[in-house]
Amino acid sequence: MNIGCKWTLHILMQIRRGVNRPRALVKTKPGLTTKVLNERLAKMVQFGILNKLSYPEVPPRVEYHLTPFGKEFLDILDCIEALHRKLMKNGD
Repeated sequence: MNIGCKWTLHILMQIRRGVNRPRALVKTKPGLTTKVLNERLAKMVQFGILNKLSYPEVPPRVEYHLTPFGKEFLDILDCIEALHRKLMKNGD
C-alpha cells in the first residue's frame, strides 16, 4: 500500500484538526495544489482512511473525515513519531 507523498501526513493532520473541506485544506500550506490535494484525498478514500461526504447543495459542498481505520492509522503514525523523538533525544 503506497499512499504517501510529502503532502499526505500534512493533509491527515489538518483533517484531524477539523479542516475537512478541500478549499480550506489547500490554504493550509504554501505549495499544496488542488490537483495534488485531490489525488491524495482520492487515494486515502480508496484505502479506507477517509470518508468523503458530498452534500446536494448549490454550490456543491464536500467534506472529508477520518474513518475508524483512519483514526487507528494516525495513532500508529503518532507512535512512530514518538519513537523517533525518543531516539533523537537519546542521540541514537
